[in-house]
Amino acid sequence: MTPIRRALLSVSDKSGLIKFGKFLHTEGVELVSTGGTAKALENEGLPVKEVSELVDFPEILDGRVKTLHPTIHGGILGIRGNSEHEAAMAKYAIGHIDLVVVNLYPFEKTVTSGADFDTSIENIDIGGPALIRAAAKNHASVTVVVDPMDYKAVMEDMKENSNVVRDEIRRRLAARAYARTAAYDAAISKWFAEQVGEEFPHWKTLGGVLKQKLRYGENPHQTAALYVTGEARAGVASAVQVQGRELSYNNINDTDAAYELVAEFESPACAIIKHANPCGVALGANCLEAYTKALVCDPVSAFGGIIALNRPIDGPTAEKITALFTEVVIAPGANDEAREAFTKKKNLRLLVTDELPVPSNAGRSIRNVAGGFLLQEFDNGHVEKKDLKLVSKIQPTTQQLDDMCFAFIVCKHVKSNAIVYAKGGATVGIGAGQMSRVDSARIAHSKAKEAARLSGAKTALTVGSVVASDAFFPFPDGLLVAAEAGAVAVIQPGGSIRDDEVINSANENSLAMVFTGMRHFRH
Repeated sequence: MTPIRRALLSVSDKSGLIKFGKFLHTEGVELVSTGGTAKALENEGLPVKEVSELVDFPEILDGRVKTLHPTIHGGILGIRGNSEHEAAMAKYAIGHIDLVVVNLYPFEKTVTSGADFDTSIENIDIGGPALIRAAAKNHASVTVVVDPMDYKAVMEDMKENSNVVRDEIRRRLAARAYARTAAYDAAISKWFAEQVGEEFPHWKTLGGVLKQKLRYGENPHQTAALYVTGEARAGVASAVQVQGRELSYNNINDTDAAYELVAEFESPACAIIKHANPCGVALGANCLEAYTKALVCDPVSAFGGIIALNRPIDGPTAEKITALFTEVVIAPGANDEAREAFTKKKNLRLLVTDELPVPSNAGRSIRNVAGGFLLQEFDNGHVEKKDLKLVSKIQPTTQQLDDMCFAFIVCKHVKSNAIVYAKGGATVGIGAGQMSRVDSARIAHSKAKEAARLSGAKTALTVGSVVASDAFFPFPDGLLVAAEAGAVAVIQPGGSIRDDEVINSANENSLAMVFTGMRHFRH
């Protein structure tokens, strides 16, 4: 292990650079640098040798070519102790470079800022990835640093070992370096595929940055972590945690489901989620009304659930939420009164974001399968009133049409087979994840009867409601269960070979029914 005597520094993110540069200088390390990095170091009085001086060749092509030179890459890649390498380096006057400190042009930030094509192209780093990969390949002799967060570890190790960085540290940093260039290339390839309209490119790469390690996954015997992709999309991954215990895997998964659901609505909305399924969703004149209506649907399941709102939370809403044990609350903001109210529940996790996710800009979803993964566009489908096809003899009322559209949106966020009863802008019964649509309809009715008992109502909340189905009714039986529950109108995709039987059944039971022509399976 040789001590670090010469370092090459070329960074876009200059946080921590001066402190690190001063440390290296104090330890007798020669500093070699480029452009803005060199100026930043020189402005602090540090002696720096410009790369152009070292290679005896100027930066050219607007800085596109500056470190792509044998003197630089030979100094990084030369194997210490290899007689042929040492002879070649001596012949061409190439000196060893022992430390490479590089972070890349901010391509990801440039793209998410909405930059145009040419600006994005100019922010694709060429020399940086080459330096990083060269240093990581020769990590047996060279230390590579791609993240300012690692400056501290390198400085501590150098102090303890007379300017030597130990093997295990160099290996860890090399692994991180390759991960960084892989994620960088993944971001570029994703963006470029979008620019040329290639929805499913031949090679698909994924990249992310670790945000936090989690205590465990869905179960205590599973490890887990949260990664962020850097996409400009509001949501749980970009939310700020104001208070509460550390988020768990299930917390994050359920909170994501809740926030995506309330983002579908323009009116104040609340969703209460349990195990990624809604147990109550409602619209209201304000957050308090929306939450109050949502809670009525299934107050038993709401215990220990996740609450999402699509408006900043106020004090009265926060006070009412704290009356029930809740794991997570997420919203696009919370005023001081609300934050004060939530402090009474120290374990409750309060998350706030700058804005809501945009349903029509949800990107792609990924699911693992053995030996590969499935990639699909998120379900961005949305049905307007004008898209509905009346198939029954009975015409739905304006209120029923509003409730049907509301229920069908909720259906999109319920695990299939999904049945949602709704009335007055609120769910009154939800059946999720059953193998039979009939069972989902029955479970939703059963929950509605229990909710009525708890609220003091004399009849099931489904009486006078509308019912939504995420996919067509293959037989009239599911429809008949909904009629028995008291539903008066039905919204479903249609498209079954037995549509005529189902339509006849709706007419026989005095049900209004519309087809959407769009289904919303969610597995």
